[in-house]
Amino acid sequence: MKDYYQILGVSQSASQEEIKKAYRKLAHKYHPDKGGNEKKFKEINEAYQILSDRDKKAQYDRFDRVVEGAGAEPGFGQGFGPGFDFGSFWSKSGEKTEFDLEDLGEMFEDFFGTGFSRTKRNLKRGKDIEVDLEIPLEQTLSEQKREIFLYKMVACSRCQGKGAEPRTSTNECFSCRGVGEVQQIRRTFFGSFTKYVICPGCQGEGQKPEKPCNVCKGEGRIRDKDSIKISIPAGVDSNQIIKISGKGEAGKKGGKPGDLYIRILIKSHPVFKRQGDDLYLKVTISLSRAALGDEIEVLTLEGTKILLKVPQGTESGKVLRVPQKGIPHFSGYVRGNLYVELIIKTPKKITKKQKELLEKLKEEGM
Repeated sequence: MKDYYQILGVSQSASQEEIKKAYRKLAHKYHPDKGGNEKKFKEINEAYQILSDRDKKAQYDRFDRVVEGAGAEPGFGQGFGPGFDFGSFWSKSGEKTEFDLEDLGEMFEDFFGTGFSRTKRNLKRGKDIEVDLEIPLEQTLSEQKREIFLYKMVACSRCQGKGAEPRTSTNECFSCRGVGEVQQIRRTFFGSFTKYVICPGCQGEGQKPEKPCNVCKGEGRIRDKDSIKISIPAGVDSNQIIKISGKGEAGKKGGKPGDLYIRILIKSHPVFKRQGDDLYLKVTISLSRAALGDEIEVLTLEGTKILLKVPQGTESGKVLRVPQKGIPHFSGYVRGNLYVELIIKTPKKITKKQKELLEKLKEEGM
């Protein structure tokens, strides 16, 4: 027996709002169009169909099952809901009817769909598009305006996305009378069952053009190159996603367009390393500068130079902090810091004079 509360991850005392919230989260995660598990998605929908209905929920809480009418013929009984135990079905002779429960389950799943409910899919909405966009590390310092070009389904310019030739009419579909769905009646040894399916005559539209558009063949959209202007906020980091609503593929016959999701990828920099909003830089200095102290020039990510004071007696590996010279906080004005690691360079080759000086320093205990 399925535990619908466990499927949605809520307690039996959960409110309708909590049930709805849990369902939306799981449905988004497991939706087949998003690469999710279709079987799990159907199970989640089935659980929600029961727990979101107060009468069905009360019946399920009391009997651990829900019995619903399913269009049975006279004399057959009340029908079958998601909680019906087909394994306990008995024939009129009093003996168990022999049939494959797995095949029977597949038959009902195929016939009724998720949750034994009649649903009408949104066939017009365009698909979402996901693209990767790589930018240099330097361009994260300020907001960037970009124009990208995509080959995608766009609204047909000839028919303005309607799917019909200009100056021709659109008529109600004769097959479904404008509903977009038609009935299928299936007879089984359990009785007669009615299923609503997408109308094959109009593909669920409910209307058919008198004369389909010559360019898009009645679909209302064609594949073409599209220019899209985007804004990339300062401080953006790798794998952050920018959503642009309505810039996915155009929907069929004027349907709602999908959305565009842009995944930002930051190129590796040969000098600077990024960690969050902070930048890290390694600078090599001479032994004399480290010992005596000095000022050195350091190049920032912007390309400007700043003076950095090296304390006397600096050891190799010492890190100096330069405030507000890192990456701007995402969509904000505060910047991270620049951390400069000092690496003392030991010369492999020295001149005769340098050797004499080092010998004298050695005698002085240095």
